[in-house]
Amino acid sequence: MNLCTTPRILISAVSSGSGKTTVTSGLLRCLARKGLRLAAYKCGPDYIDPMFHKRVLDTPCRNLDLFFSTEDEVRALFGQSARGADLAVLEGVMGFYDGLDGTTTQASAYHLAKTTQTPVLLIADGRGTSLTLASVIKGVQEFREHSNIAGVIVNRCSKSAFSLIARIVESECGIPVLGYIPVEPEAALESRHLGLVTAGEVADLQERIDKMADLLETSVDIDALIAIARNATPFAFEPLSVKPVVQNAPVIAVAHDNAFCFYYEESLERLRQLGATLVDFSPLRDGAIPENADALYLGGGYPELSVKELSENESMRASIKHAYDTGMPIFAECGGFLYLKERLTDMNGTEWPMAGILPGGAHYTGKLSRFGYIELTAKEAGFAAQPGETFRAHEFHYYDSDENGAAFLAQKPLSKRAWDCCYSDDRLFAGFPHVYLPATPTLAENFVRAASAYKEARA
Repeated sequence: MNLCTTPRILISAVSSGSGKTTVTSGLLRCLARKGLRLAAYKCGPDYIDPMFHKRVLDTPCRNLDLFFSTEDEVRALFGQSARGADLAVLEGVMGFYDGLDGTTTQASAYHLAKTTQTPVLLIADGRGTSLTLASVIKGVQEFREHSNIAGVIVNRCSKSAFSLIARIVESECGIPVLGYIPVEPEAALESRHLGLVTAGEVADLQERIDKMADLLETSVDIDALIAIARNATPFAFEPLSVKPVVQNAPVIAVAHDNAFCFYYEESLERLRQLGATLVDFSPLRDGAIPENADALYLGGGYPELSVKELSENESMRASIKHAYDTGMPIFAECGGFLYLKERLTDMNGTEWPMAGILPGGAHYTGKLSRFGYIELTAKEAGFAAQPGETFRAHEFHYYDSDENGAAFLAQKPLSKRAWDCCYSDDRLFAGFPHVYLPATPTLAENFVRAASAYKEARA
């Protein structure tokens, strides 16, 4: 048994849209300027926010998800990866208590703070309020036992209003108010239909993060924040161990560009631990898949924003179709699934040919389709699972397909809602669901084994 003593703090808020990612990114920059070695984490099934953390630190941000992983697994993931860091910053998800199905605290920021014994810094919106804000903060403090809320930062607040708000909150709630953040458009991050735009699309991202860091250094007591982080209670964890399942180091080509960029760092790491070698390629820019590829991993992202370029790269589409027809395993999630369809309609209503491996097309619906956590039960045999086997996943997409597959039954937890989804066989798993591979060891192992078998067959 190991002991995690890493100083740490979790940034949370009363609701989404409170500026958690902007504040977290600025805070990471502040702390990096002080010469601290940092580790960054995101609560829940999010791909976009970790991209901003990674751009600040130039090191991967990891996800900690208590729907996919047990409390012991999350403690181990955090304890092992945070080892050697001077301080770890965890970003919450949605509102502090908002968890599974929106009706429980499971997998919420609160659940993560409690599991990892992490002090919480609450971002509170100071617009048009004073005493009422104290009532909101006090309600969050006392709504559940052991909330771990250790401090407050007032966002969207002027300097003149802050002195009054801070005095009231500290008096009524008994916790320190570490500072405020004024409204600053030059530090804001743009949003779109899946949340924030990706970090790679913000041309002046570093300038915006620097601007937020400057604001925090001016109006927030960073030293007090560090002191809170250093007061985190140590916790014990049992290290996780993963052994290779193949010996011939099959090459998995991972689609990585503006169209395909949604990957869990832990999923990529798990494939490497199981014995695979990962190589990036771009369906947008490259003429074909890598020559030494033994399998393809097509993640989620925004193919709908690059549909013309993807369609006009005919040699890449033909290369992927040929690879599948000759037996290469393919694992495709959400955006990758859309790319494998016969056609994809852009957001202006124009239809474009895609890879043509899967039947039908897909189109923009203007609203979230089948949003949130799900449990998948296999109905057909494939490398992902055998009939009756189950694993957890999540969906988050504004596009829908006229043919979603029927190899699995998706079931919403704590709900009766269910639907058929996904295509699956001995060389394919494709559908809207996103999978966290450390929580689906059989799928990860079978994918690597399928890649290994393909490599042996063509040797």
